[in-house]
Amino acid sequence: MTPNPHPTSLDAGQTAARLPYPQLVTELTRLLKDDSVRVPQRVVQALPGGGSLFVMPALDARTAITKLITLIPANAGTGLPAIQGDVVVFDVITGRRRLMLDGPTVTARRTAAVSLLAAQKLAPNTRGPMLIVGAGVQGLAHLEAFAEGLGVRDFRITSRSHASAQTLAQHAQALGLNARVVPDADVALADCPLAAICTPAGGVVLSALPRDDGFICAVGAFTPTMVELSAALCQYVAAQGEVVVDTADAVHEAGDLLQAGLDVARFATLGNVIRQDMKKPAGPVLFKSCGWAGWDLAAARAALA
Repeated sequence: MTPNPHPTSLDAGQTAARLPYPQLVTELTRLLKDDSVRVPQRVVQALPGGGSLFVMPALDARTAITKLITLIPANAGTGLPAIQGDVVVFDVITGRRRLMLDGPTVTARRTAAVSLLAAQKLAPNTRGPMLIVGAGVQGLAHLEAFAEGLGVRDFRITSRSHASAQTLAQHAQALGLNARVVPDADVALADCPLAAICTPAGGVVLSALPRDDGFICAVGAFTPTMVELSAALCQYVAAQGEVVVDTADAVHEAGDLLQAGLDVARFATLGNVIRQDMKKPAGPVLFKSCGWAGWDLAAARAALA
């Protein structure tokens, strides 16, 4: 029997191979201009022990997806992944399941691709060095995405786990990049026009004010009680530069901005930036990403292409 060259269920490696960052960014841009896209509100169900179950549907004129994943922050350091689950992809006309993608891989790569797209459109200075705060899955994805998509060659890495930071720096060096571990994110930010904050958002990890040409993407906090950035930092960028959110859902999800007392509804979304072809703003930029099933739909479209 001839093996199926297009397996329905893809493992982590096969999923990653279907989602190269340039193609992801292209599909994200197309999705933000597609009027057929519909994204119902996601369901986040608390689990015993502090975890969460996410049910995230989305569809367009041809494709429907549901991402079903668990997020278990307590798995950090245990050898078990914090995110587990799948993205199931359907044809909207026939109802046929076309693909099942590895959920953690989709989550990591589409989140980093969204940050990359925001940086391409908004960052005043894309040369680097780039500061990565948090050396887990998202830290790795952002390092690879910005190296591939913006040509960043120089990275500073910090994490609550020095061993994890060192492992990520060694990975970067194996890719031919310059990378070193730094002890203090606030000190390092002065030398880094680019920064990605990729932590579990259990507390403030960055308080220093960004450079005038600074771009910060913060991806960890997705509830009102979660936070990575100090209130003063968020307030400073809102006053002196530009805050952009991934979607309008940030109004009730962006913990960093909400805890800073900011009116999140007044900030442009990434969709506004793309559809209106907004010019790069003057001054520092903070891009706050909370997550959205539309990003998973874009990943599914890229994987099907």
